[in-house]
Amino acid sequence: MAGQRNSYGKRDHSQSVYSEHGTNKRRNVGDDREQFVINSDDTVYRYLCPVRKIGSIIGRGGEIVRQLRVDTKSKIRIGDVVPGSEERVVTIYSSRDETNALDDGDNFVSPAEDALFRVHDKVVAEDLHGDESESHQITARLLVPSDQIGCIIGKGGQIVQNIRTETGAQIRILKGDLPPSALATDELVQISGEASVVKKALHQIAFRLHENPSRSQHFLASAMSNAYPAGGALLGPAAEWPHSLYSAPRDERSSKEFSLCIVCPTANIGGVIGKGGAIINQIRQESGAVIKVDSSSTDGDDCLITISAKEFFEDAFSPTIEAAVRLQPRCSEKVERDSGILSFTTRLLVPTSRIGCLIGKGGSIVTEMRRTTKANIRILSKENLPKVASG
Repeated sequence: MAGQRNSYGKRDHSQSVYSEHGTNKRRNVGDDREQFVINSDDTVYRYLCPVRKIGSIIGRGGEIVRQLRVDTKSKIRIGDVVPGSEERVVTIYSSRDETNALDDGDNFVSPAEDALFRVHDKVVAEDLHGDESESHQITARLLVPSDQIGCIIGKGGQIVQNIRTETGAQIRILKGDLPPSALATDELVQISGEASVVKKALHQIAFRLHENPSRSQHFLASAMSNAYPAGGALLGPAAEWPHSLYSAPRDERSSKEFSLCIVCPTANIGGVIGKGGAIINQIRQESGAVIKVDSSSTDGDDCLITISAKEFFEDAFSPTIEAAVRLQPRCSEKVERDSGILSFTTRLLVPTSRIGCLIGKGGSIVTEMRRTTKANIRILSKENLPKVASG
């Protein structure tokens, strides 16, 4: 972790004014009412703090958490109490293109990492009583999206085993028995041991999460979009997370199948399936989606790949979209331009009954997608469809 990290492009963080809702209108004096927006390449941590220790982070009238935000230049949100949970989620995030110097002045970390370490120190301070001697055993717990956990585990568990060996910490990755405050797509990282070794392991894990952001973390912003000042006198803007995002049991009958159909060049199929089906099976397992390669529909240069899953449409995470995003580079036609830049063309088959949701009134939706993505998006007429689509 030594040395300053590379710079990345600057990103704007939007701001808005929160209005007060409902009958409970406790005022948070001094809160700047800033709306927190998580970008897709931000550094994000979700630290689990025992409810009984949350005051060590908030402070009287919110003074501690406000000072932490100022000192680290990071965003810190303290989640509401979730029924049945003995912990509250402290969400910490910042842009990746900024760095803070740690206490020794030689190591530089992102503002979010800096804030994470400070929050952790405050939470465990009560257990240590100001003494980090070898006799004190502590635990740190982080929620990590399932699409990001691999950067901590590594192939065959090699990375997490190396961290255990180098730090001496006990590290467990839990998929089941998650706290009620966890999202349906979360896994739990639990670090235990003496205070000094837990801190070392937390630094290594935080660094790896910083270097490998979750592909779905920007959806957290939509879960926060209905933010309101619940418990405002202490917390400031807080998010009422949609209950559908939690791992509590739901009626599977209310889920609906969502599918996408990709037109894939026949020449690319080997790269989609992999040796002995290794690639496609891994994507199936990690995304949770059903992926079918329709070899019977192969006609000349193309074949069809159907991706589907039963989903709750209000969820932030979509197994179908996750699998499609991972397959997209493998299913695309690649053309090298004269400039040497590779151009990718991805083709989707969309039912006529659904094409309107992509075009929009007067082409407003597709125009906005073109503007925001800078991609060339064309919607072809039936006469120009590939032969494989007519089957």
